[in-house]
Amino acid sequence: MFRAKTLSPVELMEAVVAQAEAVEPKVNALCHRFFDAAVEQARAAELRYMGRGETPRPLEGIPTAFKEEEPIAGQPWTQGSLIYKDLVATESSCFAQRVLDSGVIVHARSTAPEFSCAAFTQSRLWGITRNPWNPDYAVGGSSGGSGASLASGTTTLATGSDIAGSIRIPSSFNGVVGFKPPYGRVPQMPPYNLDTYCHCGPMARTVADCLLFENALAGPHAGDVVSIRPKYELPERLDGIRGMRIAVSTNLGDWPVDEEVVRNTLGMAAALREQGAVVDEVDLHLPQAEIMRAAAIHFHIGFAADVAKYCEEHPDLVTSYAPEFPRWAAEFGGDGTLTEKLELEGRLYLRLSKVFDSYDAVICPTCGTRGFKAGDDYAGHGLEVGGRTVDFYLEALLTPVFNVFSRCPVLAVPSGFADNGVPTGIQIVGRTYDDVTPFCVGAACEQARPWLGHPEI
Repeated sequence: MFRAKTLSPVELMEAVVAQAEAVEPKVNALCHRFFDAAVEQARAAELRYMGRGETPRPLEGIPTAFKEEEPIAGQPWTQGSLIYKDLVATESSCFAQRVLDSGVIVHARSTAPEFSCAAFTQSRLWGITRNPWNPDYAVGGSSGGSGASLASGTTTLATGSDIAGSIRIPSSFNGVVGFKPPYGRVPQMPPYNLDTYCHCGPMARTVADCLLFENALAGPHAGDVVSIRPKYELPERLDGIRGMRIAVSTNLGDWPVDEEVVRNTLGMAAALREQGAVVDEVDLHLPQAEIMRAAAIHFHIGFAADVAKYCEEHPDLVTSYAPEFPRWAAEFGGDGTLTEKLELEGRLYLRLSKVFDSYDAVICPTCGTRGFKAGDDYAGHGLEVGGRTVDFYLEALLTPVFNVFSRCPVLAVPSGFADNGVPTGIQIVGRTYDDVTPFCVGAACEQARPWLGHPEI
């Protein structure tokens, strides 16, 4: 529409700003706003599309909410913590620079939990981000502000990062699309570029928008030694899925999953059969205890150790949920070794690999639970999921599996709604570094069960 001159970047930006001013008092997904500067940038983008100045870049003029966790030079970089409430970034990460170079306009920064260490989005600094579909429920995390902003119409694209599901969880709870690229596909800043569980990626409302954004993000970068060469380009036109073989699992073997989530997952499997795919229910035999043991060891010696340090040094400033993450990691993985973790991950991946010998993709729920309550820090108590009580909220989510299997690309798309009005979602998992298949399956899901709508806020 920009190229055809049927819509101006200025018109779109002004509409996004007006929507944010109307709904943000209820949703609270944007912690920093640069609306005046964004409109001026939109005017410059408009001139480019009119042939005045440089050629429009791939995503020229598109409003994009940028997760506040990532540093952009000259912008606040609080990481959702009172510890860094006055910090301003002095340089941009390689991921941030890649996004900016695509031509998007960062009109706002989206909320995240403190240090992005929780699967819900609230902090002492920014308050509670609420689900646009039902404000009594949480938006997921840690890229919760990005998911809520997309759902409530206050951005067109959004960024996310994912170390245990932080792109996919809010995609599910907000009814939007998110992609966890395979390890090394999208560049990141040190040291977490070397953490195989950690990924940066795109979030959007539709599969096509997510694909467009991913193509702008992917590719090698001199600042990231593990970024993959050559650049991987997803096709703008995706093949259909007729004849494709897809495995579906509603619980990965033994994970607790609410009945409504199971129902919607099987409903999407039926929709894929309608599109011509062969869809079989399979037992992936990926026991929760083994997956979470590997993840707990990994986090205990890495990300959780960083969070624990902040909690020990600033106990009066951190949130109540921040110490829970390192506590869980220490309890369930503190006696483990790196070798044990690697051996466990290798054995588990062989089980998934055998499934991919017969199937092109795997689908399963994104979240086992129908939703977290807004404002609950889940510190000191668990929750009931699928008729079972889980002690730690991370056990209510099926996302860490594919951080363990970090080389598998995963597209998260909506699958329907729970009875509480909160969206549910599925994960579409591809073979290692086969990014295109999840997008083909996701596009078929979208065609069969269109989800593009908006909550009444």
